[in-house]
Parts: sequence; C-alpha cells; structure tokens
Amino acid sequence: MKESVIAMNTPINHLTAGFIGLGLIGGSIARGLKRSAPDIQIMAYMRTREKLEQAHADGVVDLILDGVDEHLSECDIIFLCTPVEFNESYLRQIRPFLKEDAIVTDVGSTKTSIHETVAALGMESCFVGGHPMAGTQFSGFKYAKADLYHGAPMVLVPPRFDDIELLGRVKDLLTPAGFGSYSVTTAEQHDEMIAFTSQLAHVASNAYIKSPTAKKHKGFSAGSYKDMTRVAWLAPRMWAELFLENRDFLLKEIDCYIEHLSQYKAAMEQNDEEELIRLLDEGKKRKEEVDG
Repeated sequence: MKESVIAMNTPINHLTAGFIGLGLIGGSIARGLKRSAPDIQIMAYMRTREKLEQAHADGVVDLILDGVDEHLSECDIIFLCTPVEFNESYLRQIRPFLKEDAIVTDVGSTKTSIHETVAALGMESCFVGGHPMAGTQFSGFKYAKADLYHGAPMVLVPPRFDDIELLGRVKDLLTPAGFGSYSVTTAEQHDEMIAFTSQLAHVASNAYIKSPTAKKHKGFSAGSYKDMTRVAWLAPRMWAELFLENRDFLLKEIDCYIEHLSQYKAAMEQNDEEELIRLLDEGKKRKEEVDG
C-alpha cells in the first residue's frame, strides 16, 4: 500500500491523546509524544492509581481519569494499551464518548479478535490496530522510555484497506512518537507473522533455559547464550494469555520447529555428518535469503 500523508486540521501540539493503560508500551508512546510535542494534552486511566500519579508527577500525564468517562470526548486519538482481552471491553466502553473524527488504536500483539469486535460495533471508520515493533523484557510504566520507539517499525492493521485517509491521519497522529517506518497488513496476516517473529522466540527461549546445564554456564558463555535467553525473562501470565489468544498460528510454528529439531537430532543419533552438514548449510542459506 502506498504511503499517504494527510494534512491535519489540528496542529500536533494542540492535540489531546487518551490512554487506557499506561505500562511499558503505552507509557513509552506517551513519553515519546510529550518529548516531541510538549503541549500535547494527555489523559490516562488505569487500575493502578499509583502509577498514574507517578506519570503525572513526571509530566507525562496532564489529567488522571477515574474511569472511562466524558473526558475522553476531548481526545483526538485514544490508545488502548491493556491486555488484549481487556482492550475489547474498553473499546465498547469508550465508543459512546468518541468525538467526530477521533481515532482509536490499540497496541495488542494479536489483532483478529479485536477486529471482530470493531466490526460488531461498527467502528471501522475510526479504528486502526497498531503494534509497535520494539520492547524490552521488562514491563510497567517505570521502564517506559521516550525513545523506545524512535526509529522503530510500526505495524498498522486497518479494518479496510481502501481508507487511505484514515491511515494517513493515524500516521500523522503517531508522528511525535518517533516511529521510523510503517507497514500495513490484515489482522490474520499480522497474527500469523507474530506467531513466528515473536511468540515462538519466547517459547523457544523459555524452554532452552530449562536445561540443567544452565545452572553451570557462567564462564562458558558468550553472545550466543545471551541472545538465546534474553526473552526467556518474561511476564508469565501476560505471555500465556497472548500464546492462547494466538494458539492456532503458534502451534503451527511450534510443530514446524519441532520437526526441524528432530532432523538435527536424527542426524546426530545416526552419526551422519553429511546430513548434519546439509541441515546446517540449509539453515545458513535460509538466513541469508531471509535477512540478507
């Protein structure tokens, strides 16, 4: 899809943004917006009041909301930054308060389910799913950074691909956050790709670290161990929910991974050096083809 830049009616600095949830992802977007455009007005709601008060003290949040209420009718864009299943509930709650031309986006790592809710609510003209392609192994507002998404890719998942104006407005509204590039895809294609690029990596890393040898690795490890285990450090409940939300695509990737691991295992069990070389060379060539 071609890039589209639509002139905004309201200057960036005069915009109002609302956040439902303000953890690592939402907090980093909010910090990025405030750093680039200090006069943007940001209001936020989350269940943990203490974190909102910290965000207010840091100058990130201008108005702390007590819940989903009429204050949201002032927002030009609303970010849903809670776990996927809660985003759908909040989508229903905020719908009555949306002003004309307001945009709603989310940062959830799966899209199929929330897009079904968008369709059921008739919100295709104001919702565009979003998934920032950056993060850390930590979670929570205290780890949010203004530059976390500087130069990072952003995946946009619109309900309709023919609404170029809507996509252009979303990109304009996200500009102060500092994203470096945008890609546009369908909800199904997004979930299929995330099962491979993110969720499988977390499963593999988390399983890998369970080796009894891991307890004795100090002094014997270099970059490979660090790269392989970085995402083993995760939030278990959150990731379990994400895995189950995207279960069909993730199971397909796990089956494929197990199949290939079994081929390496069989070659070693049979002491078949040539087959092992072939498998390793095949993987090396695939890496070159995929990443250059």
